[in-house]
Amino acid sequence: MRRPFYYRLSEGMRISVRPQYLPGHSFPPLQRFVFAYEVRIENIGRRTAQLMSRRWTIYDSIGEELEVVGDGVVGLQPILHHGDVHEYQSFCVLKSSRGWMEGEYYFRTLENTFFTAIIPRFDLVADPEWISDEE
Repeated sequence: MRRPFYYRLSEGMRISVRPQYLPGHSFPPLQRFVFAYEVRIENIGRRTAQLMSRRWTIYDSIGEELEVVGDGVVGLQPILHHGDVHEYQSFCVLKSSRGWMEGEYYFRTLENTFFTAIIPRFDLVADPEWISDEE
C-alpha cells in the first residue's frame, strides 16, 4: 500500500509530509492509535532563514483538538539556505482511528524579519486491516 503524500509551497518553503499508521505501537481496545510522520522542509526561495518555532493543530475524530507550540523541530532550529533541505520524523497518538494535523513553521531571515510557512493539513488514518471489530 502506498502511503499518502502531502505538500504545500508557502513563502519559498516547500513543506512535504508523509504520515503512517504504526500498528505495532497502537492498541485500539484502549483507544491508542499511534501515527508517525516524516517531514521535509525545502528552501526553494531566495532568502536564507532559520526555523525558530512551530505550531501544530492535532484533531482527533472523537472531537478532541490539541494545539502544540514549541521551539524548532525535534530540538533543532535549522538554518536553511536556498536549496537546503531539513528532514525529520515525529509521531502523535490519537484516541480514534482517524484525524488530521496541520500547522505553521515560524522562520527568521538573516535580516531579522519573520515569516510563516504553512504546514499542509494531512490525514491520519489507521489501515483498516489493523483495526479490530471491537473499535
